[in-house]
Amino acid sequence: MWFWKNRGDLGIDLGTATVLVYAKGKGVILKEPSVVAINKNTNKVLAVGEEARKMIGRTPGNIVAVRPLRDGVISDYDVTEKMLKEFLKKAYGKSKIIAPKVMVCVPSQATEVEKRAVIDAARNSGAKKVHLIEEPLAAAIGAGLDITKADGSMVVDIGGGTTDIAVISLGGVVVRSSIKVAGDSFDDAIIKFVRNKYKIMIGEKTAEELKIEIGSAFKGLRTVSSSVKGRNLITGLPDEITINSDEINEALKESVSLIIESVKLVLEKTPPELAADIIEKGILMTGGGSLLYGLDKLIEHETGVSVEIANNSVEAVVEGTGKVLGYLDKLEINVIDNEISLIE
Repeated sequence: MWFWKNRGDLGIDLGTATVLVYAKGKGVILKEPSVVAINKNTNKVLAVGEEARKMIGRTPGNIVAVRPLRDGVISDYDVTEKMLKEFLKKAYGKSKIIAPKVMVCVPSQATEVEKRAVIDAARNSGAKKVHLIEEPLAAAIGAGLDITKADGSMVVDIGGGTTDIAVISLGGVVVRSSIKVAGDSFDDAIIKFVRNKYKIMIGEKTAEELKIEIGSAFKGLRTVSSSVKGRNLITGLPDEITINSDEINEALKESVSLIIESVKLVLEKTPPELAADIIEKGILMTGGGSLLYGLDKLIEHETGVSVEIANNSVEAVVEGTGKVLGYLDKLEINVIDNEISLIE
């Protein structure tokens, strides 16, 4: 186990698509893709983060680039632990120091087994003490909402693997929902659409680029097109096509509809007084998935409630995690087996 010189307590957003690390007093010190390149013959980590992401779909047989987190939780414990160790080394260099306190965010409906896996992975990566916090709560704090007041705030956090929706009041979550539909689902839907319509196979990276460059959740709001290169499934040869925003909209329709239905469901379960607050204040969106073009406008159209995307939408969760870590001794929390809860 390795240690840091001056203990810098850390907030970690262990995301399906991206890992962000927040250091107390320093802000976000690391932001890297949740990807690990491993030599299958030796089981040795060759690269992590952006360097490993560039290897996806480009590696020889003995090297595999994997994403050890799926749907917001750990799917490969050993690889996640190795990845976390490498990220923390990268963040702090070779300084030798005391192990820090760490706070990690988890999906709002993560199981006890999933939570335990996160705690164990963080401990085995060098953390002295590990606390957990729900993602929408951390997102609200990171986006600057005052969650201690007796009025309702609604947060929709769309990450890579999960969409977490919560109504927050008096420092706790009143109504929550978490679905395994988010940024990765958008990418998968685009891959499937291109394969079925054009018989062209594209990779995750290409699908993500299409989503960002010409993607649209609201039909007719964006009219741009892009060329796409991939492998023709009929001839087996490289091929190129042109695809437009309306087609991406069609590809994303099912995933987007599931998110909107979950938002509506949470609104339906919200107590009347808090619902009135949300109508007045609107819905706050965070997470990389919230940046899908037109998604905020579509949710606004479907719910009748104004929607705002946080200025720090990608960093909101990890910044909130770091802020809470700095006030542990001043918060009223329930600590059960090294887990913190701000929701009950």
